[in-house]
This record gives sequence, C-alpha cells and structure tokens, in this order.
Amino acid sequence: MRISLNWLRELVEIKLSPEELAETLTMAGFEVEDIEDRRTWANGVVIGKVLERQPHPNADKLSVCQVDIGAGETLNIVCGAANVKADIYVPVATTGTYLPNIDLKIKPAKLRGVPSQGMICSLKELGLPTDVDGIHIFTQENLPLGSDVRPLLGLDDVILDLTATANRADALSMVGIAREVAALTGGKLSIPEPGEVSIPKNAGNLALKIADTQACPAYIGTVIEHVKIASSPEWLQQRLRSAGVRPISNVVDITNYVLLEWGQPLHAFDCDRLKSVASSENLTIGVRFATAGESLKTLDGQTRTLSTQNLLITANEKPVALAGVMGGEETEVHEGTQSLVLEAALFDSVAIRRSSRSVGLRSEASGRYERGVNRAELEIANRRALSLISELASGILVQQEIADTRPDPSTWSRSIALRLDRVNQILGPIELEEDTGELQEQDVERILTALGCKLTPSGEDSSHQPTWSVSVPPYRYRDLEREIDLIEEIARLYGYNKFCDTLPEKAEAGYLPLDEELIRKIRAFLRAEGLTELIHYSLVKPGEDREIVLSNPLFAEYSALRNDLIAGLIDAFQYNLEQGNGALNGFEIGQIFWQGEDGLQETEALAGIMGGDRTVGKWSKSGREQPITWFEAKGILESVFRQLALQVEFQPDRRDERLHPGRTASLWIRGNRLGIFGQLHPQLRREKGLPDSVYVFQLDLDVLLESLGQDEILVPTFQPYSTYPASDRDIAFFAPVKISVSEIEKVINKAGKDLLESVELFDEYRGENVPEGQRSLAFRLIYRASDRTLTEAEVEPVHNKVREALVEKFGVNLRS
Repeated sequence: MRISLNWLRELVEIKLSPEELAETLTMAGFEVEDIEDRRTWANGVVIGKVLERQPHPNADKLSVCQVDIGAGETLNIVCGAANVKADIYVPVATTGTYLPNIDLKIKPAKLRGVPSQGMICSLKELGLPTDVDGIHIFTQENLPLGSDVRPLLGLDDVILDLTATANRADALSMVGIAREVAALTGGKLSIPEPGEVSIPKNAGNLALKIADTQACPAYIGTVIEHVKIASSPEWLQQRLRSAGVRPISNVVDITNYVLLEWGQPLHAFDCDRLKSVASSENLTIGVRFATAGESLKTLDGQTRTLSTQNLLITANEKPVALAGVMGGEETEVHEGTQSLVLEAALFDSVAIRRSSRSVGLRSEASGRYERGVNRAELEIANRRALSLISELASGILVQQEIADTRPDPSTWSRSIALRLDRVNQILGPIELEEDTGELQEQDVERILTALGCKLTPSGEDSSHQPTWSVSVPPYRYRDLEREIDLIEEIARLYGYNKFCDTLPEKAEAGYLPLDEELIRKIRAFLRAEGLTELIHYSLVKPGEDREIVLSNPLFAEYSALRNDLIAGLIDAFQYNLEQGNGALNGFEIGQIFWQGEDGLQETEALAGIMGGDRTVGKWSKSGREQPITWFEAKGILESVFRQLALQVEFQPDRRDERLHPGRTASLWIRGNRLGIFGQLHPQLRREKGLPDSVYVFQLDLDVLLESLGQDEILVPTFQPYSTYPASDRDIAFFAPVKISVSEIEKVINKAGKDLLESVELFDEYRGENVPEGQRSLAFRLIYRASDRTLTEAEVEPVHNKVREALVEKFGVNLRS
C-alpha cells in the first residue's frame, strides 16, 4: 500500500524523518519497499504567469512567451505546447533546475535563434500522470508569483510503498497505519470521527433481501438524490494520485478515498439505472450466490460467465455487481447520474476469495475482503462517505436500509490471559546500557495499551509474576487470538534488535543413533555383496490375507498397504527382465503392515532377491549362462552375517507357498526367528517367466538390530593369532541324508571345543558304493593351541572323542 506522509501526518503526530519512519515500520514487520520522495521532482519549479504569447519567427509550432515569476524582470521562454496562451498561471522551471523524471537540467539556450530562459512544464515532466497533452494550467486565480508549485501539485510529499503481512487486514488503511505509527513512536492520534448524518425515517422505494447471511453478515444501502457529478477538489485528487488511484469523479473518488482511509470497500450504484435493470420503481437490493450460467458485464468491460461460487448483488434478482469484487457496467455512476444507492457491506472472506478466484479477477476491494474487513467500523466508514457526498456532490440523503446479523458488539473483542513470566521465557533477555535484564510489568502494559488493548491485572502465577486479562480492540480481533500473539506484538513493538543474541552454551558433536549406524553398516555390507538398494511404494493391490485396506485410496491399484517386501521384489525382478535389463540382484529396507490380533501392526523389514548369472563377462564360459546356486545365494547372506559377527541358524521351512518346499529355510538367532530364505517355487517361477535360480529372503529388522545391539558384538574382543602350528585331521563317514551338515558341525564343535579351531566340509558324494538314503561326507578338522605345539598324544584323544560323539548322536558309519 502507498502511504502519503502528508495524509498520514493529519492522522498521527510524526516526528521522524521519512527514512527513520521507513526503518521503524520495516523493523516492526511492515516492509517499506520504496521511498518515493516527490519533493525532488519539482525542486526549483515556481508559479509563473504568461503575460504575452507571440509566434516564433522561425518555427510554426513554437511560441515565444513573456513569463512573470515575481522577479525583477520577466523571462523570455520558448514553448512548444499548443495550449499556451496569455493570462494563465503555469509551472515554470527556472534556470539551474533539475527535473529527475525526464533527466533534464534547465540551462539558458537559444531555440531557432530566440533565447529561452527556462521551461514551462507539463505534469508529465514533473512526474505526474495526466490526460492533458500540453503544459499544465492552474485553475486557481491570483496565485503568488514565484512561489513553490509543489504544495499546489501535491509534490511536497513523500510516499512510502509499504507491504503488510496477510494477517494484518487493518494495515490496509491509512487509519490502520496511523494506529501502528502511534504505537511505535508514541505520536498522538487524530483520527477523524465523522459526525452523525441526518436521514429521514420515511419509508422509500428501497428494500433489502439477504439470501445468505453468513456470506453477507451486514449490508447498509443508502439512497442519495440530487447528486451533482463533477470533478473532485484538488486535495482529494492529490491524495488518490499519491495512493496510485486515478481520479474519476467526485462520487467514485469518495468511495475510493474512504476505502484508503478506513479500509472499508464501498460501491455507488446509479439509482435510476438500478431501477431500469429491475424494471420497477420499487427496488429490492439482494445478496445471493449466482446460478451456473448467469453472466455479468463488470466495470472493466468484460462479460463474465458466473458459477455457483460467485456472490452477487442483485436488483430485483437481476445481477448488477460481483459482491466485494467489482461493480457492473450497466449500473455504474456516470456524468448524468442524479441519484445514488451507496453500498456499505461486510462479506465473508472465504466467499469473496472463491468468487474472485473463480472469475480470475482481483481488485482493491476483494483484496481487503479476503483478509477480513473490520466489522466494528462499518458504520463509521459509511457515515464518512455520506458526509463527503453531501459536502462535495450536494447529495441529499432520503432513505437508508440496514440488514445486520452480526453478533452482539460485546463479542467483537476477546480477552486473552497473559503472563509476564511466559513473555520473558519466550523472548529472552533484553539489552540494557551495561547489562542484560528482562521486560518489566510497565513495559508490557505500555506496549499493549499503545496497541489499543485494555489490560486488567489478574493476580500472580505460581512463580509470583504478574498476569493480566488483555482485551483486544475490535480492529485487531482477527489476528490477536492467543497469548503467543500478544507476546509477538510485545517483541515487535519493543524492537527485535533490543533482545540479546543467545546461542547454545556449548556446541556438541553430532552423532547417529545406534540403530541408524547399524542400518548403514548393513546397507554397506549388502552393497559390497553386489546387491543394489531398491525402493518400492508401500501401497499395493488388495487381496492378500491380513491386509490393511485404505478407506480413501487414490487408485484401486494402490488401495492396500503391503504386508511383506518379497512380492514387490519379485515384480521388480520380472519387470527388469521384460525391459531387457537382465536379472535383478537387490535389497530393500521398508515398512510392512498387517492386521494383527491386537489391531493394526507395523514393523520394518529387510528383504532381497538374487538370481541369474552374476558374472559380468561370459567369454570364459563359451557364452553359457551359469545361474547362481542355492548355496551361493545362501553364502551371500552368510557373508553378511559373518561380517556382522552374527551366528545365524538355518532350519528347513515349508510355510511360504511362494518358495520351493525343499529349498527354503527359516533363519534363527538365539531362539528368535529372524526371517526366511529360499528359492522361488517352480510354479510361481513359470507364471512370472523367471529363470530357474531366483532366491529371496526377508528378515525382521527389529530382531536383527536387537541382536546387533548386544555388547559382545558392539565391542568385539581382540583374538590374537596363535604363533604355533596347527594339526589337521580328516574324518569321513556315511550319514543319513535327513541329517543336515549344520547339525553335524554342532556336534563336532561341542566334542572338540577345547582344542578344535575350525571345521570345514570339503566333500559330499552320493552314488555308487554309498548306501541308499545316505551320503558320504568328509570334514577337515583343524586343532591348535595358543601356547604350545600340539603333540599326537594330545590331538588323538580329542579326535577320537569327536568320532565317538558322531556315532553316538547320529549312528554314522565311519570310513576313516
């Protein structure tokens, strides 16, 4: 909003320079984007009177003028304007004057051989908009020659281009800014209070019909007759121009003036045209929402097709204006207007915002209604406009109708509890001359009282600090709602720059939570094994058991939450094959969800998929595919577990129907189920068109992290290498196929635990000379001591103990 300091000084006492005032407002949250110092535009331009005008002897379009500027002698000035003539008062730029708007310094010159001692100016040359093509001619008589033209043209002013935040609807008016300046500087307010206007109580031809009282809580319609449309007085035009508004006529200018002064939009209808639209002498002004397909030609000359979101002003149900946005062209005030209906109304901010947006039209009025117009000052703004119309347009008030559904005025304010202890807790210490301190009771009372609040002491809180009940003025009702809002106002007006800069006493090094560190380590180990991290949507197609289905899905294909990660990995493997990308080897960490006995459940899981030929080049294998085997895929997982220092057991498992019943294992850590690993079922593989060797795993991340969080894993113990040689022994036997190698290794390790360092299976054979239902297994056992070289007498008893344990436990048939 453009703020004229001359106008503002009439409303509030200002002792600051324009630059200081701009800085004060900016620091208080009202950013001043530009300072337009109009005093420099016509510095050195004075009032002159053209005494004589003669044609130029050497140019048809030039005139030679004798101009009196109140000096000892008249000036000889060559002028090219067509409207120059004798006996007129004009602005004259004297020699040495600089006109910044046209970047011209006036110097003595000769034009076509005739000397010129200055320049007669147009308004454009002085930086003012005008429709006149030529020099400016003052309409006043007997002006003092040689006096400064700036007061006459409104150029003795400074304009602040100010931006208010969206919550400060009250700041979109001169009165609102004046209140703010008074609170910031302590200046005395002089807000004009319009007197009462006399309106006859006789019934007239005007009636009101408000169809939606929520969209229009209050409407005042006033009929004014015997209006004389003319140009506004110069003071009013200058104030409108300073605000960036083009003067039109006295009535329209008055509505714009009140809009700028009080922030209350008004609209003047031509009463006779309203009756013409209504086709009746009895006029009913209505407020309703449009029906789809209705149209209205607005003041900007465009015919707009309306929707049910547009709030309308109607005359006997016929649209005449977009409520709160723009009037209609058919009922606008014109030069021949003799009677008016002046509208002063309150409209709902949401309704106006939707209406304005639906037709792509914004105006000064809609911008204010959207933020919220002060409902307590509707009548004041209306009286101000009516008194100006009576004074400047000779209007006679004949009838006024009011439709008011606003709540009781006692509810137009609110009381907010405020604690001094909370103020200082939020804002922190303030800077004093030599020390720091806190805001005091009198500081809070002074600031809030300056804002128009009323403070009533309400005792003390638990820390013996004073508290108040703060009554908010009606014009700040919309943005002062809670205690924190009052605290913000205190900080804003006291000055943000007066509070101490406080930093944390001691900066601490950042660190990752343990779980995040472990997850990063797991990711690194999986990537090191050649697996790529994958990310899938948590939303999947419905149809699985215990699945959680969304009540408001975006798409039917994504209407349930996934209850495992394996299904998504299988689909990703299939998609990559179809796209010619080859086999996918990847892992994913993500949330899974399911319906449990205790309600909805959620946990984080780690899953992966592996398959195809993992080698890069196939030239060494004559171009043949060499699919990954079950043991190689299992080895990838075991390698990760080994790097994590975890002892994981693999047990046969048949519960997942998607996996091969003979090539699936459940994973266990210390009796806790960790997850599952296995090869895809042949039937599923054929349905998806996948290769034979595709393996998947899914682990419970919570169980994994809990196991990794054990002290013996987090803080590994150093194990020194033995400097003594090892003694190795081989053992071979026939064992039933149903006995797993892991069970055999457990028994061997238990029997030889004192000296046994490691056990390794190095041969398996099934076939000729092996009993049916059995297989030949050969293990290599490494014995070692850390303090000596083992002798045969020490190794042999332990090795025999291992042999005996295998025969006793599994009934194996020893071959060596």
